[in-house]
Amino acid sequence: MKHKKMQYQAIWLSDIHLGSKDCKAHFLLDLLDQVETQTIYLVGDIIDIWALEKKVHWPASHNQVIDTLIDKAHKGTRVVYVPGNHDEKVRNYIGMTFADIEIHRDIIHTTQSGQQLIVTHGDEFDGQVCLGEWQSKLGDVLYDFLLFLNRCCNGFRKHMGWGYWSLAGYIKSKVKGAGEAIERYKDAAIAHAKSKNVDGIVCGHIHQPDMEYKNGILYCNDGDWIENCTMLAEHSDGRLELIYWTETVQSLTQFDSARSARPANQAA
Repeated sequence: MKHKKMQYQAIWLSDIHLGSKDCKAHFLLDLLDQVETQTIYLVGDIIDIWALEKKVHWPASHNQVIDTLIDKAHKGTRVVYVPGNHDEKVRNYIGMTFADIEIHRDIIHTTQSGQQLIVTHGDEFDGQVCLGEWQSKLGDVLYDFLLFLNRCCNGFRKHMGWGYWSLAGYIKSKVKGAGEAIERYKDAAIAHAKSKNVDGIVCGHIHQPDMEYKNGILYCNDGDWIENCTMLAEHSDGRLELIYWTETVQSLTQFDSARSARPANQAA
C-alpha cells in the first residue's frame, strides 16, 4: 500500500512492543516509509523485553523497524527514546545516546505554536489507576487473552481479504469500569503536567489513543501498535493530529491553535 508522503514537525509513537507476536510492525514500517519529520519521539514500550524474556519472537519486520529508526537518526532526524515499563531496562542508559538515538526519562517538546508538552510513557501513574497488585496481574492475564482473540479475529479477516479491525479495542470499550480507569489515568497525567507547569502532556501506556483539552491542560495519548495502530503528529503550524494507520489512513482528532480539540470530520 502506498500513501502520499506526509511532512510533519514531529511524530510520537509508543507501545510498539517489538518482540511481541501482537506487534503490527508491517503497518508501522509503511508509516515510517511514507512520513518525513524533523523529530520522532518513541514514548516507551518500544521493545517488549517482558515478552522476550518469556519467549523469543523477533521476525525480520521487527529488525526492519529498528534499522529504519537508526537510519533516520543517522540521516538527521532527531530520534528521542523515552523508555516505558516493558523496556524499563533501557532506563539504565538515560542521558546517553546510542546510534544517534537520545535516551531520556522524559522531555519537554515545544510546538510551533509555542505550547510546551511534557513527553513521558505514563506507567508512573499506575498507582493512581490500579486498585491493587492482584487486580493488576488479573488484568494482564485477561489482556493477553484479549490479544489472542484479536489475533484470531484478524487472521480470519485477512483470510477473507478484509482489512484490520481491533476486536480488542471493541471489547475494551464494552467492559464495565474500563472507562472509569481511563479517566483516572487521564486525570493523573493532567495533574502531572500541571505540576510541571506545562501546557500539556503526551503519553502512551494504556493503549487508548485520545486527545482532549481538560482542566486547562492538553492530554494526548498516542495509542499503540498492537491494537490501535495510531500516532500523534505535529504539523508545521503547530496543529496536532491523532492518526490511525493500517490499510487505510484516517485522521481521528485534531487540535488547533485555539486550544480546542475537535473530531477530524469537523476540522477546517
